[in-house]
Amino acid sequence: MDRHDVVHVLEEIAALLELKGENAFKVRAFHNAARTVGDYTGDVAAAFASGELAAVKGIGPATLEVVRECLTAGRSSALESLRTDVPPGVVAMLRVSGMGAAKIRAVREQLGIASLDELEAAARDGRLARLPRFGAKTAAKILTSLEFLRRTSAFSLVPHATRRAEALRAALAALPGVAAVALAGSLRRRCEVVRDVDLAVATTVPLPLLADQLLRSGATGATVSDEPDLVTVRLERETTADLHGGAPERFGHRLAWATGSLAHLEQLRRHAAERGLALDVAGLTRDGAPLDCPDEAAFYDALGLAWIPPELREGADEVARAAAGPLPRLIERADLRGLLHCHTTYSDGTNSVAELGEACRALGYAWLGITDHSQAAAYAGGLDPERVARQHAEIDAWNAGSPDLRILKGIEADILADGRLDYAPEVLDRFDFVIGSVHSRFELDGAAMTARVLRALDDPHLTILGHPTGRLLLTRDPYAIDLHQVIARAAERGVAIEINADPQRLDLDWRLCREARDAGVAISIGPDAHSLAGLQNVEFGIGIARKGWLEPQDVLNTRDAEGFLDYAKA
Repeated sequence: MDRHDVVHVLEEIAALLELKGENAFKVRAFHNAARTVGDYTGDVAAAFASGELAAVKGIGPATLEVVRECLTAGRSSALESLRTDVPPGVVAMLRVSGMGAAKIRAVREQLGIASLDELEAAARDGRLARLPRFGAKTAAKILTSLEFLRRTSAFSLVPHATRRAEALRAALAALPGVAAVALAGSLRRRCEVVRDVDLAVATTVPLPLLADQLLRSGATGATVSDEPDLVTVRLERETTADLHGGAPERFGHRLAWATGSLAHLEQLRRHAAERGLALDVAGLTRDGAPLDCPDEAAFYDALGLAWIPPELREGADEVARAAAGPLPRLIERADLRGLLHCHTTYSDGTNSVAELGEACRALGYAWLGITDHSQAAAYAGGLDPERVARQHAEIDAWNAGSPDLRILKGIEADILADGRLDYAPEVLDRFDFVIGSVHSRFELDGAAMTARVLRALDDPHLTILGHPTGRLLLTRDPYAIDLHQVIARAAERGVAIEINADPQRLDLDWRLCREARDAGVAISIGPDAHSLAGLQNVEFGIGIARKGWLEPQDVLNTRDAEGFLDYAKA
């Protein structure tokens, strides 16, 4: 098991203990251990072997034993024992909004409910509403959540899908007869969520035989379906992987075909026909003769097109643009000079100001914008004015002794229900920049939420609108808001809009990035880091920026510190 598997085991143990009614301290110990292992930036196995992990705050003897067994045996006997005590359908109820462990125990004990289907039936026939501490509103909320789960249950977040895909890619690459393997599909296009994994394989061995070898090695589960050039195999947690195989001399076609969205492939097919070519799943041909395309550059060149970055292959105008000439150079990680939207131990982060500064220096950034939560976010340890002053003094001390990385004084200020920014103007004046975010009252209707955010945009202290729709991918829908109005007002007021790079958010949605850019709105990419590991979230944000056709000059992080501060002051 790797670090992600260990985190999953610890979290599942915590959930099962909570469902069994174990004491809160024991449950919290496993939740804390999962977070600690997840945030650990080094090699977990090496840290366990050296004894370093045992000394890390958040890891106790019981949780360390679970980690040991996961790393050495690839299993957890504690988890296996708990699974025999709690039905899988009961565990699934934890994913339902409004159904905490106490309410799940209540429906089990009072209604005998042990599955999502039974929960839905009770919500519809009124039994749930009649239970103490439930009521009609809670029952309605549960029905809405169940519908959301059914819409999203087939999808995975990008980090989870990437981990499974990379493990399969490595297993395939090690097999005899495999010349090349590459990630493809929605994962390569850097979509925000992933239904299944796609890999393109250049091979001299029949694909079904490769699938058999993967099954025998334990890299995959059973084969779901197989054809000479396409095999579907089962991965962990019901994810499937499509293996697109072909001869090495046509690998460029297989990779492009396995990567493109259906709309992009249809545009390519029409473009090929206009040039006297035929394009389908089998390959690219002229007068029935196949054209060799050993890589994607050769494939797009044969079509008379500039190479199209995978992120853009969504069926917009990318094919027409590529026919006219080279596409814009999209933003890359190397273009970023600064990082902003990071939380420290002053609010709900796990690292100090100095630790974040050292980590950003090691990553090659020239500046860092610290943005802890404001005082209204009491649940996250939001800063009152006295603690703001204390943090600013610490930042001043860092800057006095650090010539190569500057820390800027920011805040993630709550946008209150009436649209005001948290803190009085004289407190907001102390910050170098302000990110404004909605963290409460998500139930407002579209008109009220839009008016709320528009008022915040009118505040001259606001530099950046944070995670503008409040969505949590596969967990919570966006709140109702008219983003077209928001983008127009942000352009008028000179306020930037954030791409929140937390892989659970990826908000602003890539479909609106071009609209914002074309309206004159600057974009920031914020990792929303609550730990050192969270700094790497920026890679997911870059993927969304690239899908939105953003170039380096469109993104605030590419400016030097003085350039960013000039923007904030303006």
